[in-house]
Amino acid sequence: MIKRIFKWGGLTVAALILLLGALVVNVVWFKPVTLNLFFERTFLQFGLDSPQALTSIGLFDALPIKFYQGKLDEVSIERQEAMDAWVEDSLTTLRRYDRSDYEGQEALSYDIFEWFLARQVEGQRWSWHDFPLHQMRGIHTGLPNFMLQVHPVRNEQDVDFYLARLAGFPEAFAGTVEVLEEHERRGVVAPRFAIEKTLESMREFIEQPVEDNPLYAEFLERVDAIEGFPEGRRRALPGELAEVIREAVYPAYESLIAYQDALLLRARSNDGVWRLPDGDDYYAWAVRWHTTTDYTPEDVHQIGLAEVARIEAEMDAILCSVGRCEGSVGERVQALSRDPDQLFEDSDAGREAILDAFREIITEIDGGLDDWFDVRPAAGVEVRRVPEYAEDGSAGAYYSRPAMDGSRPGVFFAKLKHVEEHPRFGLRTLAYHEAIPGHHFQIALQQELTGVPMFRRMLPFTAYSEGWALYAERVAWEAGFQNDPLDNLGRLQAEQFRAVRLVVDTGMHYRRWTREQAIEYMVEKTGMARTDVVSEIERYLVMPGQALAYKVGMMKLLELRDRARAELGERFDIRQFHNRILMNGSMPLDIVESVIDEWIEERLNDPV
Repeated sequence: MIKRIFKWGGLTVAALILLLGALVVNVVWFKPVTLNLFFERTFLQFGLDSPQALTSIGLFDALPIKFYQGKLDEVSIERQEAMDAWVEDSLTTLRRYDRSDYEGQEALSYDIFEWFLARQVEGQRWSWHDFPLHQMRGIHTGLPNFMLQVHPVRNEQDVDFYLARLAGFPEAFAGTVEVLEEHERRGVVAPRFAIEKTLESMREFIEQPVEDNPLYAEFLERVDAIEGFPEGRRRALPGELAEVIREAVYPAYESLIAYQDALLLRARSNDGVWRLPDGDDYYAWAVRWHTTTDYTPEDVHQIGLAEVARIEAEMDAILCSVGRCEGSVGERVQALSRDPDQLFEDSDAGREAILDAFREIITEIDGGLDDWFDVRPAAGVEVRRVPEYAEDGSAGAYYSRPAMDGSRPGVFFAKLKHVEEHPRFGLRTLAYHEAIPGHHFQIALQQELTGVPMFRRMLPFTAYSEGWALYAERVAWEAGFQNDPLDNLGRLQAEQFRAVRLVVDTGMHYRRWTREQAIEYMVEKTGMARTDVVSEIERYLVMPGQALAYKVGMMKLLELRDRARAELGERFDIRQFHNRILMNGSMPLDIVESVIDEWIEERLNDPV
């Protein structure tokens, strides 16, 4: 009897093992048995291919074996080609599931992912039309930022992983050169100014003594804060760190500098992407991709002209109300920006005062939004200065997402190289955009979603995320946080800035405006500091179409809100509207519209 029990028990265990093995084989190599398994497999495949993404997410840090922490992402032609093939294969697999079998969040997940994959496959014709290295983004600043702002430093193991990643710089930089060479072979070279500015940035980074480099100095400061760190290792670490920076990091930069120096001799143009092979078609696709609409470049250009005229009239009225009626709107805003009452001191103390002002603004509005939002993220948000080594090509501000495990808050980074770029009347709007109720609400809440596939917590759509942040500026005004006319002028200037983008981005890439023509138009219409305008125009030249997403996204959200309010009347609740936008995560705009239309229908059918 006992033998028979063991015999059948053994057969049961063997059957379970075979069943589990079959399931694993199915999930890994074939169409997974359920749609959610497919979603999670796809996310896992992406994560395993990107050690840096896994570190940034922080989701797997509790695992005893951190197989990814000492590694950098592979950079190579083969990886780009493999990613294209993976996206195409994922779309094919997704479409093998019958969309009509799903409803609710499963159906929404299907639609979002299908949209994303299909547009990616459509865009593979231009896989090599981007600029992987430029003044705004690239391995030369992105990797140091990752090492100092994302890589965790909690114990000796994290220190070892940090050193291992520094030792991986030469391979990553060599891969970047390989990819840049392939772009050049295909006739795709960044604008000349972008090459000049990346060279300047890289040279500044390695011309300083190793001991002054942030990869050395800032890292050791973080290690000093670790409690219980072995004293012997603490004494030896400066030497270890200096050696790997001297022997691996600096030579990696030198190899990339050598390539960029040679490339500069062959780079002649500062024009838009119309100059590239199939450049007009590429830009038309970029417009569709970034706006998540079917707008043509001409559509966007005309929308921009109309919005610029509307906002300019509102700005003019405010300026006249405070006694500034002479000259163009841009000239008057620039004059206001130079008013001593609007400026912070050009010093370390003045820059810290700007950061403190942002913190006060965020604290104030966070306590006064209960009538507008009934859901808040668990993650906190901090305000920091953009690292000085990255300031030259940085946007005026940006937001960095929190870690999913709660180990790192969201961070609003402000560029403070030129204090005149932050007059007091513009501070509120920028804080609302980057932090609360803007990017921090949207991105942190998305990461905290439950009951949805992981990609729904991570996948970004620029028109949604940046549209929300610009919409959030408007909400803050509507909630009474910009009652001072000059604060409202700052809001309108920021909206005008995004409307002007529609004109200058399409102007340079579609209508063949020059860089200088676009700069003059933006200065005239916005009154922004010229240094800031130059940075912005050069950003649009290396990131075609991306800047269109802000205003297009905001306009769609306002359109949907107006529709919902008109159809629902007294049943309209702004908090529920915001919940439907935020608590489904990032979506293409046409899917956002379907979500809100469904909500309107639900509300209309609710018993009174």
